[in-house]
Amino acid sequence: MRIIGGKVFTEGTFTERGVFIENGKFAASAGGETVDAAGCYVIPGLVDVHTHGAMGFDFCAPNRGQFDTITEYYLKNGVTSVLATSMTMDASGIERVFEALCGYENTGGARVMGINMEGPFFSEKKKGAQPGDHLKRPDSEMFRRLNAVSGGMIRLVCVAPELDGALEFIEAASAVCTVSLAHSAATYDEAMAGFNAGANHVTHLFNGMNGFLHREPGLIGAAADYGAYAELICDGIHVHPAMIRAAFKLFGPEKICMISDSLSCAGLKDGQYTLAGQDVKVSGGKATLADGTIAGSSISLLTALQRAVSFGVSLEDAVSACTRTPALSVGIGGLVGAIEDGFIGDCLVLEKNLELRHVIKSLADDKYLIV
Repeated sequence: MRIIGGKVFTEGTFTERGVFIENGKFAASAGGETVDAAGCYVIPGLVDVHTHGAMGFDFCAPNRGQFDTITEYYLKNGVTSVLATSMTMDASGIERVFEALCGYENTGGARVMGINMEGPFFSEKKKGAQPGDHLKRPDSEMFRRLNAVSGGMIRLVCVAPELDGALEFIEAASAVCTVSLAHSAATYDEAMAGFNAGANHVTHLFNGMNGFLHREPGLIGAAADYGAYAELICDGIHVHPAMIRAAFKLFGPEKICMISDSLSCAGLKDGQYTLAGQDVKVSGGKATLADGTIAGSSISLLTALQRAVSFGVSLEDAVSACTRTPALSVGIGGLVGAIEDGFIGDCLVLEKNLELRHVIKSLADDKYLIV
């Protein structure tokens, strides 16, 4: 396959050149079908490392048919690679979900590149929309058991570093996957201890943590000093546009991982939904629990990219934060997230107004799915 005429995003900038895909990988040259991208941008397929669901379903239910619906929504909206993200539930519920995700694949949907285990090792003070009844202290044995059940699919595990046993957990888990500090009331020193123990990632920056204050910089200040990867929800609801711009200046596009944190309401209208057994109301695109606690988002990662640019983030920085950086943050940066020879040949063709023209997903036997 050849994609010609477009401005192609490589190494942090746009260059007019062709894109070639052969045997499912980007290559120096190729024959076959030609896609005309004249007047458009060509970027890597988006990589969403924190997303719970869409189209009425989420990953809290061990149902592969529902997983198909979710991943097909992602692909139609430009997301070609995801980490299926769990919630705080009882251990048996998480185990059933991870069993269902083991070896899961949907040719017509986004690639599930692994699991983001969000919960249950969180602080009660900063649990947010995580069900408090099932919060636990960090448990390395539980983590190992769940990773085995999933077939080794856990690529990201989240933990509050101030909890008893957290540092030992981080040290052990970081030998297996990326460890993210999350839903935490940690001080600067407690967070820095977590990073020094092996964490290098922060879940939804600014949300589920103490504020960034001049005498109490907390987890945010520690993450900036350490140089951690930082997730950012760019829906304009979770984080004010001014703080989105500030985060990009503080961390840089090489560390900001834009995420959707989308719930089952993504792709649907305002209304009533559920999240890990909790009622969620969506009004004006804002998802909240019954007590008013803000939950995840109702947007796709492509919408997040578009909004970030509208807030003043450069297109180059926004694309990096939706592709290369999140892929690197969870250990799949040698497979996806860049248009480079040998990488999986998934890419998007965007109009100048950033609306989606084509999604190209590479399949086996030198075949392609164009959405």
